[in-house]
Parts: sequence; structure tokens; C-alpha cells
Amino acid sequence: MSDIVISVRDLTKRFGNFIAVDRISFDVHRGEIFGFLGANGAGKTTAMRMLCGLSYPTSGSGMVAGYDVRTEGEQIKRHIGYMSQRFSLYNDLTVWENIRLFAGIYGLSAKETEVRATELLDRLNFASERNTLVGSLPLGWKQKLSFAIATVHRPEVVFLDEPTGGVDPITRRQFWEMIYEAAEGGTTIFVTTHYMDEAEYCTRVSIMVDGVVRALDTPARLKQQFAAKSIDEVFRSLARGAQRGE
Repeated sequence: MSDIVISVRDLTKRFGNFIAVDRISFDVHRGEIFGFLGANGAGKTTAMRMLCGLSYPTSGSGMVAGYDVRTEGEQIKRHIGYMSQRFSLYNDLTVWENIRLFAGIYGLSAKETEVRATELLDRLNFASERNTLVGSLPLGWKQKLSFAIATVHRPEVVFLDEPTGGVDPITRRQFWEMIYEAAEGGTTIFVTTHYMDEAEYCTRVSIMVDGVVRALDTPARLKQQFAAKSIDEVFRSLARGAQRGE
């Protein structure tokens, strides 16, 4: 059985004459933390939308968790987890009600939901907050809960779209501990971030410029390749050549 969870070949997205994503190709392996970087306008959000089954490619091919991005978008949505900077939690529902709602959306039975929700609350030390309205939780707690809910159905891959925006460094570190724990359990993490120090935590990093993947390797090899001291330096050297932006 292949350990490749995401496979992309010449994936392209056009909007009229504008090529948002231009023939990108890469594989992501099981348990990998894959950093997907790019400045505003680089095309990373458009690419992620295609991989999540939210947008159809113009050409090229892609498989996510065994499903075709061109024809099986609905299946992809049921077999991945997704979390964005703008948390999808419902503030007027309790912690438990949010878990139950999203577990149902992901297709879990009532019995499965009860078991996994209890595990989730115990893991987060949230058992005492079961009946607390999400709107009253601190931002860092909401973030951890949102990530846990994105994995409640045990997906093969979780997409994280700038998940740590706006939180303090301590909470960011705690969040990355959750990411490492999930990856060690075999979950593949596909993450976009504007924090270049977080890119250093990834197994591999790709950097998009003007719709094209311009670099892809481990952080250590990228720094060696570009004679840079940090991924931030690598990113800046590539982004300087960008022709477009927002």
C-alpha cells in the first residue's frame, strides 16, 4: 500500500486568461507535515481549494486520500479535516454541541460521536467545559478545539489554512505540539502559514511564486540550497521575483 496521501500532477486553475495555479506537481506522504507557503497572490489558496474538493481544476490531475480532485470532490470533503484562521466553530453552541454537529457532518454515528467526543475532551482537558458556550472560551482554547474537531473523524489528511493567526507565541507552540502528535499518529498535515518560524517545524516545505512551485524540500536542504540562515530568507529571496500580488 502506498504511503502517498496527496498526489498532484500538472494541476492548473485558470480564471479567464489569468492562470492562478500553473502546472504544479508534488506528492505528500502519510504522517508528513507539509508546509505550503506563498505570498498573497501566489496561488496557494486556490491550490488548497482544489485539493479540498471546493474548486475544480482546469487541467492536470490530483488525488487526495485516494479520491480524484476532478470527479470526487464530495468524497474528499468527507475524508479530510479542515481548519482555517477564521474558526468555523459556532459561538452560540456549547463545546459538546459543536463536536456533535461537526461529527454528524463528517458522517459519524451517534455512538461513534459519543465515544470520540469523550476521548477528545479528555485529551484536551476540556471535560469540565463540555457545556460551556464556545463564545466564552479564550482564543487559544477555541483554536485547540477547532483542530481537535477537524480530526474527530480520524481523517487521513488535515488541511490547516493559517491556523495560528492572531494567537500568542505560547499558544502557537502548544498548537504545534498537537500537530506533531497527530502526525506521529499517521495523520498527514498540510499547512499554510505566514509565520516563517513555523515553516521550520515542517517535514518539507514548498514555496509558490506566481502560481508556480519554485522550491520544495526539507527546511535544512532549502537553507543549504539558497545559502540562507532561515526559511524566512529563502522565502524572501524567492518572493522578491514575484510579478503579481493582491
